[in-house]
Amino acid sequence: MTTTSDRLDAVQRADHVPGPRQGAWTYAHYAALPSDGQRYELLDGVLYMAPAPNLWHQDIVGTIYVYLYNHVKLTGLGMVYVAPVDVELAPQTVVQPDVVVVRRDHTAILHPTRIIGTPDLVVEVASPVTEKYDRQRKRNAYARAAIPEYWLVDPVNYTLEILVLESRQYHSTGPQTGHVPIQSTIVSAMADVFIEQLFV
Repeated sequence: MTTTSDRLDAVQRADHVPGPRQGAWTYAHYAALPSDGQRYELLDGVLYMAPAPNLWHQDIVGTIYVYLYNHVKLTGLGMVYVAPVDVELAPQTVVQPDVVVVRRDHTAILHPTRIIGTPDLVVEVASPVTEKYDRQRKRNAYARAAIPEYWLVDPVNYTLEILVLESRQYHSTGPQTGHVPIQSTIVSAMADVFIEQLFV
């Protein structure tokens, strides 16, 4: 379990970073950032800096990646990527989801340096300091980009919430936990995986 001493600062605007005014950042500005060990994202032209993930977060991300890799990549359904990978949803919106799925019929959005366009599924493993950012700002960005499915994982409460896009808005299955199968509209074969397995 995480403790207060394990927590880093919350996701915040990177106003201190040299570059254009906030609201005017583009992918070109973002790509020119020096490699300083920080994790940045760009939402509607505003540059944000996220805290480095802890080992618990990374372990859960790795588990989800393995399951998706087995059910997507190894079955020929598409490709699976784990952060850090840049996803340019729009010229002024560049995100790094924890895990990204691109189905086989949409691989034209894959480019050597990044994904440009709309993936089929994104996964975010939230933490107490990133949950508000994931649930609000990133959820809105993903909906505007018309990403069909968004998984929000809560490692503190051991829940998975699947948000499915309908009429340009996400509709939630509600946080689920325990011996409950994963009901994905994108990766239907994941129904043989139970939510509790993501947290082992």
